[in-house]
Amino acid sequence: MNSTLVARPIMALPNDQDHTGRDLGQEEIELLKQVIATGTLTSTKGTFTKRLEELFAKKIGIKHAYACTSGTAALHIAIAAIDPNPGDEIVTTSITDMGALTPMLYQGAIPVFAEVDPVTLNVTAETIAAKISPKTKAIMVTHLFGNPCIMGPIMELANKHNLPVIEDCAQAFMAKENGQFVGTFGTISCFSTQQGKHMTTGEGGLVCTNDDALGRRCFLLINKAWGYGDPKPDHYFAALNYRMSEIQSAVALAQLAKLDSVAERRIKAANKLDKMLAGIKGIQTPRVEPGAVHTYWKYCLTVDGNVIKDGAIGLAGKLKERGIASAPRYIQKPSFMCEVFQKRRTFGTSGYPFNLARPEAVDYDKAKFPMTFKALEDVLVLPWNELYTDEHINYISDSIRECVEALR
Repeated sequence: MNSTLVARPIMALPNDQDHTGRDLGQEEIELLKQVIATGTLTSTKGTFTKRLEELFAKKIGIKHAYACTSGTAALHIAIAAIDPNPGDEIVTTSITDMGALTPMLYQGAIPVFAEVDPVTLNVTAETIAAKISPKTKAIMVTHLFGNPCIMGPIMELANKHNLPVIEDCAQAFMAKENGQFVGTFGTISCFSTQQGKHMTTGEGGLVCTNDDALGRRCFLLINKAWGYGDPKPDHYFAALNYRMSEIQSAVALAQLAKLDSVAERRIKAANKLDKMLAGIKGIQTPRVEPGAVHTYWKYCLTVDGNVIKDGAIGLAGKLKERGIASAPRYIQKPSFMCEVFQKRRTFGTSGYPFNLARPEAVDYDKAKFPMTFKALEDVLVLPWNELYTDEHINYISDSIRECVEALR
């Protein structure tokens, strides 16, 4: 097959890193004006952050929600809230952002990596179960790309072992399984409002729970463990300042009002592309489990390198000629292959907390992770946002089809 493409005009696609792909406008500006008019930009004295927390909790149907400075901060708060002892283990996914892992190390916990489903790239009850040990303190699941993990079996497993579950929902606003929002299954859940997420404040996060005691601890962990509102407040334990400002909260409130629409538009565009790509040999569109709602932080293709020359990397190169940016592999290597794990670069030359780990917990032999490496080899991540039109989807579909044909 000839690998050259038919010449056609390149279409500029909306980009979630600027105004072309973000639903930002007068609503955000109006609330920002209101914040500035108050002269109160700290959440300890203002009302916007408190309002955001109340409305977000109501939105997903959870008791407590607390705003913080980033998704990484939310995950750090969640991990610190369950209070692991040095050397305790947290079973997590092998394909995730470092923002979900470094907080474990800061709390003295050992990330123990579970295998993933090679198509969804999500952990499963079976892959998690294989990694549970007497030292396991918690489970962290990541709803990658907006596609929910299968939470029923995971929660059964966690309950069997009496383990808390932290849900990383940074990429999965409004995603559901069997009618229930992700972020409401586990013990604590974390969301991110970073630039490219379903709702954005540039940087920011939310940590949520139905547990009153953990909610109290999350609140303190955001506020240097200072007991605001207590009769005799004190700094009760070691904690940082992770407060979201009133300025970020104003933007978040406007974004929250648009969240249903943002998710619906992303889903509608993805469903259209699914149909247009159906039947193309060598690629598989995102797999969504029955009863689940995928909200498409990104749109992922599984690319068969036996059918398409150079697999995901080859297809990405051809799509680039069409002006379509894509990310083969998503992350270039599994998290445990990064230097922080391979060379144990943490606190000075101590190697802490790795020096407390069981040898099996930090065994990163590639042969133990065949599905992880297969998933990264085959996945091609396409950018996605709520401002894609039918015209954009038609262009993406036509481009993928032509690029696949050129690479057969």
